[in-house]
Amino acid sequence: MSVPVLTFFNNKGGVGKTSLVFHLAWMLSEMGKRVVTIDLDPQANLTSAFLSEDDLELLWDADDTSQRNSTIYQCVRPLTEVGDILAPQTQRISPRLHLVPGDLALAGFEDFLSQEWPNALGSGSLYRPFRILSSFWQVAQMAAQQHGADIILADVGPNLGAINRSALIGTDHVVIPLAADLFSLQGLRNLGPTLQAWRADWRKRVDNWTVPAFPLPAGSMKPVGYILMQHSERLSRPAKAYKKWADRIPSTYQQSVLNQARSPLTPPIDGDCLARLKHYRSLVPMAQEVRKPIFQLTAADGAIGSHSYAVKDAASDFRALADDILKRIGQEEQPP
Repeated sequence: MSVPVLTFFNNKGGVGKTSLVFHLAWMLSEMGKRVVTIDLDPQANLTSAFLSEDDLELLWDADDTSQRNSTIYQCVRPLTEVGDILAPQTQRISPRLHLVPGDLALAGFEDFLSQEWPNALGSGSLYRPFRILSSFWQVAQMAAQQHGADIILADVGPNLGAINRSALIGTDHVVIPLAADLFSLQGLRNLGPTLQAWRADWRKRVDNWTVPAFPLPAGSMKPVGYILMQHSERLSRPAKAYKKWADRIPSTYQQSVLNQARSPLTPPIDGDCLARLKHYRSLVPMAQEVRKPIFQLTAADGAIGSHSYAVKDAASDFRALADDILKRIGQEEQPP
């Protein structure tokens, strides 16, 4: 039985997606979940959030043969020649949290994914196209089995390219981080139909391989909901510009992502919003300096005075968000 994959996806950058994955991974592990994170963004921002520059230098050292399977790209690289997927050498972040690191070289894998997408509908040998197209999911499942993981969190880049398509066909649940602005709203209109098309196209390919030689992901990509990021408050009320776009998101999400028609006379019920997360701007540089989530900051890290209250607020916010996500995907919290 495969371990569920939860992917955080938005084709607009700069909404705080990677920071969200980083913090939720930590929170879920603190709640007793065994978590594997996988960095499928060629920019490798999630990896640099978890690891120091010295660690990254060792990780990406092309001359070190002991690191031949230490990043996602190194695990799938043999597929570009005559080899097969390598089991990942994960990074231990905490006893219940492990990382499959990203790699800037992953961008070069995009062409192979694009070439094999139509080949999966062919009538000849289908082993190679399906092995390549499902390789991210295969690596994630290997990592999850190594550590007895309960859940896999995947971070992807802000685009609709072949890398993200292969990441999403290996996804059970999708969370969409959004900013309350025109660009996120337009991105949402593009993202919903894209998910629907990828889901249907993958099903055609799976049906084409009547007797698969190895397990394949279902590619269900079930929408869990959206998260409004970068929420700044003014006198305990959203700023005017924020409110303008935030009010338009529920109906756009329902129509574009859930494909639900709605009467213009009926206001949308915003049951799809998982959270509205604040900036915590003053805490972010402090947390990055010590490579911790903001809710783990202590007085020794500089979180004193008003910062200490913000740390508690962040812990409460992320705990509530993690609880909601677990309920929506059918994974109840387990004691540590």
